[in-house]
Amino acid sequence: MKIRVAAGVAFGAVLVAPSAASAAPAAPELSGAAVYAAYAGSTGNQLSRYQGGKWSTVATTGTMPQYAASPDGRKAAWVTQTGRLQVRQGGKTTTIVSGLQGGTPCLTPVWSADSTQVAYPQGSDTIMSVKADGTGAPRKLGRSQGVCHLAWSADGRYVAGYTGEADALYRLDVKTGKAAPAKGVKWITHVQSLSPNGRNAVVQFPANPDMLGDGSWPTAFKPVVLDMVTGKKRPLAVKGKLIGALYLADGRLVVRVAGDDHNTLVVLDGAGKELQRIAEPAKAKKQALLQVLP
Repeated sequence: MKIRVAAGVAFGAVLVAPSAASAAPAAPELSGAAVYAAYAGSTGNQLSRYQGGKWSTVATTGTMPQYAASPDGRKAAWVTQTGRLQVRQGGKTTTIVSGLQGGTPCLTPVWSADSTQVAYPQGSDTIMSVKADGTGAPRKLGRSQGVCHLAWSADGRYVAGYTGEADALYRLDVKTGKAAPAKGVKWITHVQSLSPNGRNAVVQFPANPDMLGDGSWPTAFKPVVLDMVTGKKRPLAVKGKLIGALYLADGRLVVRVAGDDHNTLVVLDGAGKELQRIAEPAKAKKQALLQVLP
């Protein structure tokens, strides 16, 4: 996959376990609430929230898979075929930026950890952010060649994405506005999320360059945790066929494991120790996992 990103379009430390003396109270167990995405035929892609044993629609985003669900599970952002960045919240859809590059599956927006801002690619090498309620002008976060499948660290400092050629991953430091290539990357086709401090990324590495695809958001993928500073790949001590993983804002890592009737979410702490197992609803088996809700 080599994605052509048009230029000149208007508007777009490894986690260390705390000492016993300073350890924070354990986070409450997850309920199984999550946001999923699936193609819904003529209406396009549908983002749905599963919570309390019930399903509800977050947004119907059209035919292009340039979408993102907010961490609170109540909002969605997507780029239309015609290049409009739209946000769905409170039962209303609003266009907050126009003139972006539409029709390019890998150019997905991403939400801030507090679900108040959306970051997105502008042109070929610029990352912008804007308030999700549409107030205030967009601001430039910095320049980066990594504009595909953006992920934003929970501390707000780093935004990472891969290149249109799928041959590098870049991490943008929002504080300095500068980006640097991650080590340990030859080919890459997905960035799911970043660790809270922005050092580690959950990514997908294709077996060879013939498997790059078109940049669409995957329904399932073999997750790899990459230390972007050293290039070291962290093994996931979870048995079974792994089909996804993502970080929570508190540092826990949720690993998705395929099953016959339903998939299972395995929750790990910062040291990789298993904390919890959650059975996904059967309806979610072939859907993409976008967010796991606290």
